Amino acid sequence: MARESESGLPIEPVYGPGALEGWDPAAKLGEPGSYPFTRGVYPSMYTGRPWTMRQYAGFGTAVESNQRYKQLIANGTMGLSVAFDLPTQMGHDSDAPIASGEVGKVGVAIDSIDDMRILFGGIPLDKVSTSMTINAPASLLLLLYQLVAEEQGVSADQLTGTIQNDVLKEYIARGTYIFPPKPSLRLIADIFKYCKAEIPKWNTISISGYHMAEAGASPAQEIAFTLADGIEYVRTAVAAGMDVDDFAPRLSFFFVARTTILEEVAKFRAARRIWARIMREEFGAKNPKSMMLRFHTQTAGVQLTAQQPEVNLVRVAVQGLAAVLGGTQSLHTNSFDEAIALPTDKSARLALRTQQVLAYETDVTATVDPFAGSYVVERMTDELEELAVGLMDKVEEMGGAVSAIERGFQKSEIERSAYRISQETDAGERVVVGVNRFQLDEEEPYEPLRVDPAIEAQQAERLARLRAERDQAAVDAALAALKKAAEGEDNVLYPMKDALRARATVGEVCNALRDVWGTYIPSDAF
Repeated sequence: MARESESGLPIEPVYGPGALEGWDPAAKLGEPGSYPFTRGVYPSMYTGRPWTMRQYAGFGTAVESNQRYKQLIANGTMGLSVAFDLPTQMGHDSDAPIASGEVGKVGVAIDSIDDMRILFGGIPLDKVSTSMTINAPASLLLLLYQLVAEEQGVSADQLTGTIQNDVLKEYIARGTYIFPPKPSLRLIADIFKYCKAEIPKWNTISISGYHMAEAGASPAQEIAFTLADGIEYVRTAVAAGMDVDDFAPRLSFFFVARTTILEEVAKFRAARRIWARIMREEFGAKNPKSMMLRFHTQTAGVQLTAQQPEVNLVRVAVQGLAAVLGGTQSLHTNSFDEAIALPTDKSARLALRTQQVLAYETDVTATVDPFAGSYVVERMTDELEELAVGLMDKVEEMGGAVSAIERGFQKSEIERSAYRISQETDAGERVVVGVNRFQLDEEEPYEPLRVDPAIEAQQAERLARLRAERDQAAVDAALAALKKAAEGEDNVLYPMKDALRARATVGEVCNALRDVWGTYIPSDAF
């Protein structure tokens, strides 16, 4: 009996030439670094240099996170990836009542330029690539980063990195949205324009399927809904008067890597092919870089277990291998203890060492796209492409990603997939080592990293001191200018930068925009 893939496609026990009958390698594969980019976005891929090794980190105060970043850099990390706490992600200051109990818990608390200055103190921003997992307030954190770089004497055209800035997936799967879709898309278009003029090497958006996958999306759903969001962002920028080849080369994507290696490799290859075709045929892109689906990958947090956490080391290694075989441009490997708490220094170092073993002790970097021509992988790539395109067509029939979000389509599809996974796990049909098979009678004790609850009071004291020291009239004037820009059609990032330079807080800037644009209330909340 044939097994099924995560996307519900049959996996045959044996594949032979018949699996690729009528298959055209020139049309389906091409050459590495060439349309349709199935085999990878660069001709040499990892044979010249390995992928960028990132470690997602941030907790407590800016001081503590800064220390962790310096340790990661000393251990060979090639790029930083910043985790922000929930109040920062939602555009609230640490002393706001709604922030109580969440300050510094799932990431670092950033309230103002003062915190950002500490976060990157002693880190040369002209030499480090920084990814920031931030969405609704992405513009603020990018501007704070630019301001700190300027203080270091680093010009904006030297800065490299990525802001996630993908608010549509927040409505679908994650929930850290602030503004309604229309002004959110306007803000994203303003970021595209600002970065083209001011920070040209910056990746302006990381269109994310990762969080959909973590919510239960199948691989086919993950790439379908992610690419549908990408189409919406491209349409928004084009409607704002931008030429597609002016911004599309700076688009990037963010996917998960699961333990199912074959399907994950096929997923990445199918996603590249679909995106290349969309950019060339629908949007008329001429620059090959506009057609490249460049992506970051993170191993699957949802597959980590609190039971027998050391087994997660094996899972992460397998997931990382899937990402590399699939052609990722950068990779974050989860720490084995993340199902329990924030990673310790040792577990974060082990996660990085996992990538270094893949890069330097295996032969997967010796040749480009080692699975090319594989009967099973090419067949699965075609099948996943067909399934994903079918889902994308349904989104289009509803009027595009935003209209489908407002009708709850993506969310309901993902919830159905998550329910199926849960049912299979509970029934023992889906084996999870240490959870429903191969359990221990008694778990070994483990001491997790804990965030000091006093951080909340410390951040509140810092905010009180900041408000007492700054020029309040300058802050008020800058926030008024920001509101005026938000009410009209001017790019809001320029007055926003002035406000942040004047030491306006993240919450104050977001509240100014809330006053003009309102906040999003999902339809299922009525």
